[in-house]
Amino acid sequence: MDSASACAPVMAVPSSSVAVQRDATASRPEGRGFVSLRPGSRFADIYRTGKRTRCGGLTVIRATGGGTMPEVGVVAGRKVGNAVKRNRIKRRLREAARLVPLRDDAAYIFVASREAVDVGFAELVEWLEEAVAKETS
Repeated sequence: MDSASACAPVMAVPSSSVAVQRDATASRPEGRGFVSLRPGSRFADIYRTGKRTRCGGLTVIRATGGGTMPEVGVVAGRKVGNAVKRNRIKRRLREAARLVPLRDDAAYIFVASREAVDVGFAELVEWLEEAVAKETS
């Protein structure tokens, strides 16, 4: 018994017109305004040498950066809550950082406390703006 394909091969075509319009860069958000703080040794340097400012449920640690764009790291410890809560506040802080003007020659670490989890996004942005403004003055 020979096994043969029941259907003839067909040229590959996109299943929808939406798939044709997308490209590899479509999933990448533009205008983020900062780069992620890497590697872990940079976190340690900034914790050690940076200046701390607290506003609401956030602590902002700022040190001099080495690039042309601000470097941002976000920290939410286990005291903040379970993994879902920690990841949610980190996503919200990254989005807030995109909306707040940051110095190009600086590296920032934003540390969330439990208080930051339950606050509205507008207030989170205000806290971040206030803390960054205190740092620059």
